Amino acid sequence: MNKISIIIPILNEAEFIEKSLRHVIVNSKQQNVSEIIVVDGGSTDDSKHLVSNFNNVILLSSEKGRAKQMNFGAKHATGNILYFLHADSFPPKNFDQLIIDELEKGNKAGCFRMQFDSNHWWLRLASWLTQFKWRACRGGDQSQFITKRLFNEIGGYDERYTIYEDNILINELYKRKQFVVINKKLYTSARMYRKQGIWKLQYLYWSIYVKKWFGADAGRLHSYYKAKIS
Repeated sequence: MNKISIIIPILNEAEFIEKSLRHVIVNSKQQNVSEIIVVDGGSTDDSKHLVSNFNNVILLSSEKGRAKQMNFGAKHATGNILYFLHADSFPPKNFDQLIIDELEKGNKAGCFRMQFDSNHWWLRLASWLTQFKWRACRGGDQSQFITKRLFNEIGGYDERYTIYEDNILINELYKRKQFVVINKKLYTSARMYRKQGIWKLQYLYWSIYVKKWFGADAGRLHSYYKAKIS
């Protein structure tokens, strides 16, 4: 029987984690979910306390770094399907069954289309484009489901990357022609765009994509990101 392990990496996510966990629990069926695992990377706010209030959620601590945290969660997962979710992303109702349905069709990995919580025309356009399978329209905010077997074959998330780690895994899946976009909307926060400015942040993301395309390694991408982000 297919069972999903939901893995949520956090670092100072007190603003979202409680709402996120409630959303995941309400919008899935217990019989489809092996466990919900929250992996903390060293939060200094109330994140861990808020997670500990949920009796049906496993709280783990690991080294800081989303790739490391997600890999750590995967090692403790008992389900045959891994579902990686950002703390500020909210999947559609019955997302668990939608994922299982894709596995039964033979699709071993994929994501949902996405909608930002913003009415800005550019973010609305960017959201609309996520329904298509184009590689350039992918990102970790859309969440990631993948069979545990395929995840282990790839070697999990590349822990050298402190940014862009989602895209590295997605690239491997596209190479294997193992990616599907479920045509249901996941809602995610545009908080980084609001904080940094839409055009500044979008230019930064495009620049990172292009730099990686031309061979920039993990260290160069991280240095560039740190120099540009406030």
